[in-house]
Amino acid sequence: MTRLSVELLAADPVEPITSAGHAQLGIAVLAGIAVIVLLITKFKLHAFLSLTIGSLALGAFAGAPLDKAITSFTTGLGTTVAGVGVLIALGAVLGKMLADSGGADQIVDTILAKAGGRSMPWAMVLIASVIGLPLFFEVGVVLLIPVVLMVAKRGNYSLMRIGIPALAGLSVMHGLVPPHPGPLVAIDAIGADLGVTLALGVLVAIPTVIIAGPLFSRYAARWVDVPAPEKMIPQRVSEDLEKRPGFGATLITIMLPVILMLSKALVDIIIDDKENTTQRVFDVIGSPLIALLASVLLGIFTLLRPAGFGKDRVSGLVEKGLAPIAGILLIVGAGGGFKQTLIDTGVGAMILDISKDWSIPALLLAWLIAVAIRLATGSATVATVSAAGLVAPLAADMSTTHAALLVLAIGAGSLFFSHVNDAGFWLVKEYFGLSVGQTLKTWSVMETIISVVAGGFVLLLSLII
Repeated sequence: MTRLSVELLAADPVEPITSAGHAQLGIAVLAGIAVIVLLITKFKLHAFLSLTIGSLALGAFAGAPLDKAITSFTTGLGTTVAGVGVLIALGAVLGKMLADSGGADQIVDTILAKAGGRSMPWAMVLIASVIGLPLFFEVGVVLLIPVVLMVAKRGNYSLMRIGIPALAGLSVMHGLVPPHPGPLVAIDAIGADLGVTLALGVLVAIPTVIIAGPLFSRYAARWVDVPAPEKMIPQRVSEDLEKRPGFGATLITIMLPVILMLSKALVDIIIDDKENTTQRVFDVIGSPLIALLASVLLGIFTLLRPAGFGKDRVSGLVEKGLAPIAGILLIVGAGGGFKQTLIDTGVGAMILDISKDWSIPALLLAWLIAVAIRLATGSATVATVSAAGLVAPLAADMSTTHAALLVLAIGAGSLFFSHVNDAGFWLVKEYFGLSVGQTLKTWSVMETIISVVAGGFVLLLSLII
């Protein structure tokens, strides 16, 4: 079974755990979010505990049985950790290897030498967009964060001036450009042409990422002026290195997951036969888990061995690389638990039901529905799948280009205003060492800019082509 069909099956409607009406569900959503924000900001409770309590409060306000609310939360937590937890762990180990071997220093020194001053944010958005093309957002984050933090620290740049362009590059690719899962699901549901959608997606992505990345980062850096968090920058345990790994070897190690995943995506498009042996091989080696694992194993020989690391020292490095991410895993997992509680209580179905009677143009309708589901559930994929399923009949009489634009309108809407019910919100908050308010003023605003600007360009293209 393909990843696409698995995701479509996962998006099939399920029986809600409560029979609450729309008004009660709406109140429950607002109450659950308010509890989380209040506990974190007012009472300074750890985000993991706040998300757990907020999820249970949401279920209680929605009238769901407590045992079912607990099951929804733990299911969402487990699914999220299973999906991204190992990737975050492998990314943390790779980051530690890059730091301790001197490989990260080599990359940072090269970037600082080639792109200094005003060009640095543009260099970061370009790097992130290229790396983010075939990668899941979470994978791209764990690969880029060590470089972002070290560039900010070593070059004495504002963290937001460097970090926002990188995040924008990853997020735009994730929402608008296949072969990412969201756009692929929408393409399949609507029956759009993959090649046309890819071409138009890149066309929309370029101005969107420029506005939401380098340009917005100027203001984000003024609103939130924070240094790179020391605890998230892997510190070298010793300066006693035989030599630094070369720039080429370091770059190959970082880019290996990108190459493997992009190869898988290309093979899927060219062959498109799950019984084909070649495609099955690439499905394995191009999966995020295997691709990152391969990069870590390669790093032992390209990064650690040239720097003089023995077997015992490699083992200790892995252990120390995993230690700082325990809190992040729990917080991201709890964010997934809250999202699942929202879905299981019927909030997504409520949005779909309300939107059926809206009488507005198809592209704007698709964008608004995706926005509403994104705000309610926190999941870009759920927003994309649900909105695509609802507006798919509208694509029957559309031209090839307008069907592709319908896919992009859904993708743009699915990125709108990430907040406390989105696991990505907590991932960014913890990696960058931000408060909830600072994350809202930077990451959340950036996501909103991406959604609005991309949606605007889609509507503009619909008038031209």
